[in-house]
Amino acid sequence: MQLQQLLKSLELRNHAPTEQWNPQYCGEIPLHIDANGKWFYQNSPIGRQRLVKLFASVLICENGEHFLVTPVEKVKISVADAPLMIVAWQQIDSEQGKVMQVTTNVDTQYPLSEDYPLVVKDQVPYVQLDHGLRAKVARNVYYQWAELATVDEASQTMRLTSGASSFILGHL
Repeated sequence: MQLQQLLKSLELRNHAPTEQWNPQYCGEIPLHIDANGKWFYQNSPIGRQRLVKLFASVLICENGEHFLVTPVEKVKISVADAPLMIVAWQQIDSEQGKVMQVTTNVDTQYPLSEDYPLVVKDQVPYVQLDHGLRAKVARNVYYQWAELATVDEASQTMRLTSGASSFILGHL
């Protein structure tokens, strides 16, 4: 399978076409996403995963602020860290080696690649996604990746490879 075909097939997302909409800003609503990716409305947890997925499908980040966008309104919400979490992963064979497919807590999937890179901020790993969003790597996934990582003695880093791309997972 060609790498580009594989990458396209792995990009399983159900995000609304928010970039095509230009709604009026309507203020802030009491919706909050905590540091573990849990969603709350008026300080009560949102227990219905389908509702969380619906909200995530219209979520964007602009200049570090998070918004829910529909064709008719744009509302600000609060996010403690990253709105999504990487909760699972698998390796898929390609012409350029094994590509890591990551899965978020709202069941969206992305290929770890130059388009969706692994970035480390303040020693915490994230995957940069579309619409300005990022997903924090869950601790169990991080530990699994640490076992796969190779050590680069020259830069004193642990590196993770996905296809033809290599990413810093952490420093020694």
